[in-house]
Amino acid sequence: MNDIVFSDLDLTSLLSLSYNSTINELHEKLSDLGFDDIRPAHGFLLKCIIPNGATGIEISEYLGITKQAVSKMVDYLEKSGYVMRQIHPTDKRGKIIVLTEQGWLVVKAKEKILTEIEGRWSEKIGSERMQVLKGDLLKIIL
Repeated sequence: MNDIVFSDLDLTSLLSLSYNSTINELHEKLSDLGFDDIRPAHGFLLKCIIPNGATGIEISEYLGITKQAVSKMVDYLEKSGYVMRQIHPTDKRGKIIVLTEQGWLVVKAKEKILTEIEGRWSEKIGSERMQVLKGDLLKIIL
C-alpha cells in the first residue's frame, strides 16, 4: 500500500480502508482481552440479538444469510460460551438466541474499544466534524 496515493482514493476505497482499520484494531484489542475467538461476522450476529434475543430466522434476515449458516455461527458461539438457545417466550415450539454473561462482556468490551477509536478520530478531525461526518453517513444510509 506504500505505492497508493491516499488523496487519490475514491470514497468507496476510503470508507473500506477506514472500516477495515477499525475492525482490525477492534479484533486485536478483543484478542488482547481474551476474546480471540470472536470474528467480525460474530459482531453482526451479536448486535442483532441485543438486548432481548432473536430467533434464527430474524438473524438470518438481518444478516442476509441462510438459516443453516446462522445455525453454524450460533453453534460456534454457544460452544464458546457467548450465547445460548432458550425456549421462545411466546412460541414454545421455537428457540430464541440470547447473550450469556460472557456474551455481554464481549459486547461491553467492543463498545468501549469502538468508543476509544471514535474518540481518537474525533481528536484528529475535531468533534464537530465527527458529528457532521456521522450525520452525513446516516443521511446516506437511511
